[in-house]
Amino acid sequence: MRQAVHFLLNGQLRRLEAFDPTLTVLRYLRETEALLGTKEGCAEGDCGACTAVVADLHEGQLRYRAVNSCIQFVAQLDGKALFTVEALQSQAGLHPVQQAMVDCHGSQCGFCTPGFVMSMYAGSLNGVKPQRQAINEMLAGNLCRCTGYTPIIEAATRVLSQAPQPACAPAALQQQLEALPKHEGFELEYQGRRFIAPANSEELAQVLQRHPDATLLAGGTDVGLFVTKQHRSLATVVHLEKIPELSQIRQEGGGVRIGAAVSYQRARSALSRLYPALDALVSRVGAVQVRSMGTVGGNIGNGSPIGDMPPALIAAGAQLTLRCGSEVRSLPLEDYFIAYGKQNRQVGEWIESIWVPEPPANAVYRVYKITKRFEQDISSVCGAFNIGLLYHGDIPTVESARICFGGMAGTPLRATGCERWLVGRPWNAETIEQAAAILGREYTPLSDFRASAEYRSLVAANLLRRLYAQTVGQEDCAIAC
Repeated sequence: MRQAVHFLLNGQLRRLEAFDPTLTVLRYLRETEALLGTKEGCAEGDCGACTAVVADLHEGQLRYRAVNSCIQFVAQLDGKALFTVEALQSQAGLHPVQQAMVDCHGSQCGFCTPGFVMSMYAGSLNGVKPQRQAINEMLAGNLCRCTGYTPIIEAATRVLSQAPQPACAPAALQQQLEALPKHEGFELEYQGRRFIAPANSEELAQVLQRHPDATLLAGGTDVGLFVTKQHRSLATVVHLEKIPELSQIRQEGGGVRIGAAVSYQRARSALSRLYPALDALVSRVGAVQVRSMGTVGGNIGNGSPIGDMPPALIAAGAQLTLRCGSEVRSLPLEDYFIAYGKQNRQVGEWIESIWVPEPPANAVYRVYKITKRFEQDISSVCGAFNIGLLYHGDIPTVESARICFGGMAGTPLRATGCERWLVGRPWNAETIEQAAAILGREYTPLSDFRASAEYRSLVAANLLRRLYAQTVGQEDCAIAC
């Protein structure tokens, strides 16, 4: 393995070795490169003040992603190009994104402005439409405390209505990226700490044999917080991004297999084709910057009881594949979660992929995420329902049921008692009310700062009522959640 990281910074080559393995991109920009346009607001990937744009080659094509530099490690830039707000201005003057912010009076104190500019820049390069919903999603990861969003949205509308203007000619950038030694693995060591990026599963197995307690890093939206918020010193970090099989999405066996290192941004379309309801859910996983980095496998691997994807995938009947050396095993996703903070993963074992089956033709599949605010919030309750209905006459019968909730227990947990009771019964209001009562007995949620136990229990029952109302054409009914 090589012992240096190679990347492009605003078009210029950087080769780094012997540096802190968990040095964040934000700290590097400000403290080493003296590029002060990128700001630190929250240091946890929420406010967007630190937004920069990463370009890399995906399947031979240039790809641009807005990312939070505050929770990304410099070593993750290997083989990529990073652009900061300083790259946009040229001898001809301000970049059109910057000029639009000036013309529309989109800046007041200016602290958040570079982050907004870079999010708009990435959106422009990625062909985001100049429509309000698309703009809201593009900018959901950028917060402004003093200007108000109307002039910023006006600036975004203007920018997205114009032809994109890359800061670096795409052909030249692609040539520069192709010249970087990005495929082989690398290993950095600094003051007894390591950052290792294996190039394949065989190398990963060897690394984990030597370092069984290593911290596995996919996107870093959780691991970054270990450093910036918990101030932990990570002895060994093993980065999974370079392993080809962990970054693949492929059709397989009447479903889709998603590698553990596939980002939400890439997984979104594949999952939405199978289950259209997942598109809305994924759109509320963090914001664009988080979805550009965060992975489906990472969300499962950390074992959080309030992770967004596990309840949805459990309801879909997803299977998890884990690997340790050359040994591979599969298990239903729900069996991975044993108890709070405890998962069914052995020492030296890693999540390889998630297989999500196609839904049956008669399936009704819905996912509901309940939060205090719509954008960028963690679930108080997340409920996922996969109900198979068999029609004989006017009232269908429940043929199958998979129901899973997050936020209702120490792990994402199926409502197996409610499922068993539903199967074989008519899908009507009386059945739903009795099923809702069973839900209340199956879960004993906790009270915390997101919601009380009583609220969570009420919400779980009401989500089942909402599902029923939607299936019988009463989508506008008033159900308190």
